[in-house]
Amino acid sequence: QVQLVESGGGLVQAGGSLRLSCVASGLPFSSYAMGWFRQAPGKEREFVAAINWNGGRTNFADSVKGRCAISRDNAKNTVYLQMNSLKPEDTAVYYCAGDRSSRYFGSRTDSSGYDYWGQGTQVTVSS
Repeated sequence: QVQLVESGGGLVQAGGSLRLSCVASGLPFSSYAMGWFRQAPGKEREFVAAINWNGGRTNFADSVKGRCAISRDNAKNTVYLQMNSLKPEDTAVYYCAGDRSSRYFGSRTDSSGYDYWGQGTQVTVSS
């Protein structure tokens, strides 16, 4: 049974930072590209960042480029999203997802292409 479990969300003031984590189990983690998505109330789920199987390639949405970093530790089956200079518009539920087909490039931005999803962690940024 595949499980992706996110953690690290919370309430933070604008300008602050958060580090999200996602621990995977039940899948060959190093054979998957991993992505982070977010969904704000009343909005569609949107791509945030992705990383390929070994961390050598990353991709970011324009809205977070320069403020976020994505990394992974295959020995711990964990992917991280470091978010800095947070803005109120970053408020959303953040989801991690795994995609085997893009494992070499880590460039997939469409949510429909991901195989597995976590339950999400809430990030709230106050102004």
